[in-house]
Amino acid sequence: MDSKTIRNKFIKFFVDKGHKEIAPAKLVPENDPSTLFTSSGMQPLVPYLLGQEHPEGKRLVNSQPSFRAEDIDEVGDNRHTTFFEMLGNWSLGDYFKEDQLKWCWEFLTKEIGLDKEKLYITVFDGDEKFKIYIKEKMNLMTPDVQAIDIWTKILGTGENEEGVKGFNPKIKIYRYGAKKNWWSRSGTPEQMPVGEIGGPDSEVFYDFGKELKLHENSPYRKEICHLNCNCGRFMEICNSVFIQYKKIDDRTFEELPNKNVDFGGGLERIAAASNNDLDVFKIDLNEEIIAEIEANCDKKYSSTENQSPMRVIADHMKAATFLIVEGIRPSNKLQGYILRRLLRRSAVKMHELKGGLTPMPAFRGIGDAILQIYDGNFGIDRHSQKDTVGDVIDEEMTRFAKTLDHGLKEIEKIKKIDGKIAFDLYQTFGFPYEVTEELFRQKGQEIDREQYRAEFEKHRELSRTASAGMFKGGLADHSEIVTKYHTATHLLHQALRDVLGPEVFQKGSNITSERLRFDFSYDKKMTDEEIKKVEEIINKIIAQDLKVDHMIVDLKKAKSMNAIGLFNEKYADKVSIYGVGPRFSLDPSAKDQRDRGGCYSLEFCGGPHVEHTAVIGKIKITKEEAISSGMRRIRAQLA
Repeated sequence: MDSKTIRNKFIKFFVDKGHKEIAPAKLVPENDPSTLFTSSGMQPLVPYLLGQEHPEGKRLVNSQPSFRAEDIDEVGDNRHTTFFEMLGNWSLGDYFKEDQLKWCWEFLTKEIGLDKEKLYITVFDGDEKFKIYIKEKMNLMTPDVQAIDIWTKILGTGENEEGVKGFNPKIKIYRYGAKKNWWSRSGTPEQMPVGEIGGPDSEVFYDFGKELKLHENSPYRKEICHLNCNCGRFMEICNSVFIQYKKIDDRTFEELPNKNVDFGGGLERIAAASNNDLDVFKIDLNEEIIAEIEANCDKKYSSTENQSPMRVIADHMKAATFLIVEGIRPSNKLQGYILRRLLRRSAVKMHELKGGLTPMPAFRGIGDAILQIYDGNFGIDRHSQKDTVGDVIDEEMTRFAKTLDHGLKEIEKIKKIDGKIAFDLYQTFGFPYEVTEELFRQKGQEIDREQYRAEFEKHRELSRTASAGMFKGGLADHSEIVTKYHTATHLLHQALRDVLGPEVFQKGSNITSERLRFDFSYDKKMTDEEIKKVEEIINKIIAQDLKVDHMIVDLKKAKSMNAIGLFNEKYADKVSIYGVGPRFSLDPSAKDQRDRGGCYSLEFCGGPHVEHTAVIGKIKITKEEAISSGMRRIRAQLA
């Protein structure tokens, strides 16, 4: 079954069950203060999972383009990608485990037609170090017997027998600990701060039934095969998270009055399972990309030795194309750094395929193939974006060709190689281990693979920790200072429009506890006088201690009120808007937002915000700079 059909079937299936389809968030969040990318469909919904009312109700569904930078080094096998689509459905205090698991099974087996015999289930095994306070009684955190019972009824068979290790095709339900079957934004129960919400989850795996021939150096070669062993035979295709607990002290949780469901299903992985082919790079969303790569290197994907580098190129170029469409440009910071890394790693892998330094291949054609596949979806318009995407790719690849030359010259200076030097070459010039190894085998030298792997794992753990910290420090934390800065971005947005004109629109924001960063559309450098004027307006509004109000209104009404939003984006029928000033009017005849009862700023937003502007304090603009053609950036902080 092709991916478009699966996507459409999923949306219709849950719409028919009372869910409202909501628009996917941008890949680069606009109002999520300090997370670099949207990494799941759940991420933009965290405020609503925490209790805020969603304008579309309690049952939601969508397909969300997602990017996970921490998975870059995993790409190359049959299933890992940095860019993917996450099919998601949510219950915000409505239905719970029984309906969710029943519908999950019905969708996979009846709508998609997956073979029931090839599907296996994992559930939470409990953690008796923790206690749960339910109805004035203290209980141990035992296994998720409710999910086990529901699955047993659905499947007509029991769970993993006590003492069974590894995989047994006759056993359908397996228990795993918190590292595999528990969800919270912070990780396992131990890692959760007091006040954090979380709960057990239940995953569905597809068995491709093939005993894979693993490379002799694979860390999984000598392991007992099981659902989570990562050998490639089993693929997790979806996960139902049950957010039912809140941490109240170091070792105790309480049950939430309103329990939520968060379901995520990887579209590409479900498509691979539908085809009964364990390679996600053979599905329709990747076929033309692989074909374009084959044409550029004159090699075939069917040859095993070509698959890993081709997979890296296909995945990285897809992610890069989407980032370029969203306005990101290669740089040495934040999202721009990730984009640069994706493009340069693709270039190295193409050199690997072509057998040495040759002229840069037509990566522009690969980007165009990606635009063609997604044309009309998720903000992709091939006709208008083709040249921009191609130009950005060409410029970065040309620049990297010089770096690549320099890297090869540096290798010539190295007298004796070791694992740390090999990893430094990877970090500095983008040379993968295999390329460095081949170059020094030609010199009769061997690299300490274990030392290299240790350096690699150290770096990966630091990357994961940083990624987790970025997400944890985002809008989801609702800390007082982050909330102040978030409200201040609304005032900044309107003040910029007052001073520079209505052509100014927000293009992104990034907020930490130390400062706010705001990206906006404008084609020339602001003067000192303009910056000063914007700052004065913001602080005047703050000093007036205006009330900040929230309303949920019909999309048509929001447009008539001139609420600031991106109307070329797909919005739900009802939207959340925040206004700064006296209670804003619904009078559609008002000329602009400030004419409606004195309201100064009115924007589409999910929150959170302060209740009165005076609590923000004084704002000082510290920097204004260009970030790309027609795009500027302001940094500001509390004075």
